[in-house]
Amino acid sequence: MEAAKEPTEPNGQKQAKQPAEPAARALPPRPAAPPRTHGEIELKVSKRLLWVDDAAYPLHNIARVYTFTLVPARGRAFWVFLKRIVVMFLVVTALRWATDDGPFSSGSDSYDSYGQDDAGPVAILWLVIACVFVFFLGDMLSVVLARSHFVLAVETNGPSTAVVTSRDRAYLKQLVHTITDSIDNPEFEFAVRVEPVLISKSENYNFGNQVNMYGGNGNSGVLKA
Repeated sequence: MEAAKEPTEPNGQKQAKQPAEPAARALPPRPAAPPRTHGEIELKVSKRLLWVDDAAYPLHNIARVYTFTLVPARGRAFWVFLKRIVVMFLVVTALRWATDDGPFSSGSDSYDSYGQDDAGPVAILWLVIACVFVFFLGDMLSVVLARSHFVLAVETNGPSTAVVTSRDRAYLKQLVHTITDSIDNPEFEFAVRVEPVLISKSENYNFGNQVNMYGGNGNSGVLKA
């Protein structure tokens, strides 16, 4: 049985073997989306840009992608409430001094005549103070009773951080790997749906650095820890 002949050039020389082409790098799988909810926004990577709704972040400018629990600043809200109560106490004390004709007044005639002539304005003033107290109390309780959010954060080399959330924690953790894979693979692109962080005031939460919020009302986007 004859051995297989190696291919030769027309001049009789043996052909050099061509090096095998390297196998194309497999792209990472795209994350499986959870059930859709109302008010979702799009998070996608396209042409080396990470899009979070209408905001674009260059992939080369991303410093960190991670998940964490966004906790309301309950302690800070409580101390702010105490400071407000102290100020209100000082205001009320000053008003009592004024309505009693000074702290050294001991007679009842001046109080009775003041009460008969100006009972209406004094009552309105105390009503205003009571309303302000209720407002301060409600503002504090809105933070103390607020729920925490498990979120996905994308930090850049600058001071800004994009924050989104989802009801599925495993989905957000998978997105962390998907975004980091897109940084390492220039050909990899994907598009998913996530939920905005719906909170009333972003300053009521402990974010750390500057944060670009998606969803909610009154979000300034410039916060410091």
